[in-house]
Amino acid sequence: MSIPVETADPIDRYSRQVRFPALGVAGQRKLMGSKVTICGCGALGTVLANHLVRAGVGQIRLIDRDFIETHNLQRQILFDEQDVADNLPKAEAAARKLRLINSQVTIEPVVTDIDHTNILDLVSDADLILDGTDNFETRYLINDAAVKLNKPWVFGGVIGSEGQTMTIRPGLTPCIRCLIEDNPPPGLTPTCETAGVLGPAVSVIASFEAVEAIKLLTGAFDALNTELFVVDIWDWTFRRLKVQGLLGKVDCPCCKHRNFEWLDGTLGSHTTTLCGRNAVQIATRRADKLDFAGMALRLAPVGEVRHNAFMLRFAAEGHEFTVFPDGRAIIKGTNDIAKARTLYAQFVGN
Repeated sequence: MSIPVETADPIDRYSRQVRFPALGVAGQRKLMGSKVTICGCGALGTVLANHLVRAGVGQIRLIDRDFIETHNLQRQILFDEQDVADNLPKAEAAARKLRLINSQVTIEPVVTDIDHTNILDLVSDADLILDGTDNFETRYLINDAAVKLNKPWVFGGVIGSEGQTMTIRPGLTPCIRCLIEDNPPPGLTPTCETAGVLGPAVSVIASFEAVEAIKLLTGAFDALNTELFVVDIWDWTFRRLKVQGLLGKVDCPCCKHRNFEWLDGTLGSHTTTLCGRNAVQIATRRADKLDFAGMALRLAPVGEVRHNAFMLRFAAEGHEFTVFPDGRAIIKGTNDIAKARTLYAQFVGN
């Protein structure tokens, strides 16, 4: 439960931020009247949410499909060991922490997988979309939705000690598909499983994303980053790639031809392997919520079954299952999508 902090004027808690000349009282009031959707509440997303809640952004929607594991604690700053023990989804656990930090901000946790069927509903009322994801499929979806709705978004990604970020304003800057038209094939690029992730690299990139968010929300457009910024905190190297010239010059299927292939479901999968997890997500959705109590009784012969309002967990045939109320499941112990589908049908149902 959040504990309200009473002040004579709600803006007083932001006094040190307001004294920054480029922001001021007018800028702070714009932040307090803004709404942001953060896609992903893992490493990047938790740092982003922490910054923006403390900065006083009025409403924040946190979307994440996953639950918390111990290895997340190295870099996902809003979680602790009790969250792991409580089997909490990331979005819910983050929302509980953030409400304790700033009770003036409205936090809306959404435990779901972002796909072409729901992204427009999730971002349509936001002033800004922020990238806290770990995969290009979701980024292409964000990009399609942002271009279609003419909403700004900030791209960010980290692997190993290197991170990159870019601010995208549809019609005014190149979009992500101007730079990378197609999703990199599996195995071609490093993953967090093969290259690892340093927490400080995450914090650097998410902080750049957060300050771009503050600029966008307060109208400080002249101060925005217009380049693809790449930093390696281990080698202490910084690169700024000029990309503005790509706008209108490349044959972009998205922002030039307005062909929203990811949003239409033409491109992209509905079942994905999860970065660094030896796990597969089965993204089946049901109109009615699963009856966890009934499932627990049915699954009792396989061993211990634990459930709360957010998820049901059990182990079978050497695999760990985490099932969500909408029927989505994460099956740990395999990267084989076909095997995961078989296990899902066997233990959860068709």
